[in-house]
Amino acid sequence: MKVGTRGSRLAMVQTKHIISELSNITDEKVEIEIIKTTGDKIKDSQLYQMDVKGIFTKELDKAVIEGSVDFAVHSLKDLPTEPAEGLEVVAVPLRESPREALVSPYAWDEIPEGATIGTSSLRREAFINHHKKNVNIKSIRGNVETRINKVISGEYQGAILAEAGIKRLKLEKHIKQVFPTKYFTPAAGQGALAIVAGEDNDYKEILNKLNHKPSAQEAKAEKTVLEELGGGCQWPLGANACADGEKLQLYAILLSREGKVISKAHTSGKLDEAWEIGSKAAKIIKEDNI
Repeated sequence: MKVGTRGSRLAMVQTKHIISELSNITDEKVEIEIIKTTGDKIKDSQLYQMDVKGIFTKELDKAVIEGSVDFAVHSLKDLPTEPAEGLEVVAVPLRESPREALVSPYAWDEIPEGATIGTSSLRREAFINHHKKNVNIKSIRGNVETRINKVISGEYQGAILAEAGIKRLKLEKHIKQVFPTKYFTPAAGQGALAIVAGEDNDYKEILNKLNHKPSAQEAKAEKTVLEELGGGCQWPLGANACADGEKLQLYAILLSREGKVISKAHTSGKLDEAWEIGSKAAKIIKEDNI
């Protein structure tokens, strides 16, 4: 088997984790093919200013479709709401934390006025404004280590990153604070990985054994909100679902860029009703915008 992945240290750690999990269920050897994506090549723009679907996934998907790799490992939040034709998410393994983390020498409530806080996410920018932090929000690009180093060097007084990536890289010592999901609601699919393969892939049955149903249903509910709103990552939208046994609860919030709450939605149902739960939340948000 051959797996396609981005070349960052985080992407490699995630892919090697999947290979390790596969070694428990198959004797198939797995080779790694590093593929550079459009998002990896553009370093000087805010992510929400890039009008490109699948900016971190398109080239990997192409490799899967063309057969140069058998499957790809993605951070699920990077996936477009609609998969490329001929592809499907065959597994969502056990999810890491979906929460947001503050990397800073200061606790959140102690950040000085006028401090420079780094993010290239419209959603994170909106939440910083929502909590009325009188700070200078500045674009910060690069991999997780690069962004952490920019804070350590003093170029930024803080940065908001996904806790999952920091934990996977074993860099938790740099986390000053982790936010509750209702205080700083994460992106749909944050903390989850997605294994993408062709619909007629010979290894689909093996790959599917890595699926963790509660994690997959949480991500499905969250991503459905985005899909139904048609927002991609262009909306300051947070969505977080939580599975509890056979039940699933979803919280979604849409802000303006300035941090004003436009709509909130709380929906729940059975674990198998992820699409319906996500659709209902999207409908509430749509109705609030009429």
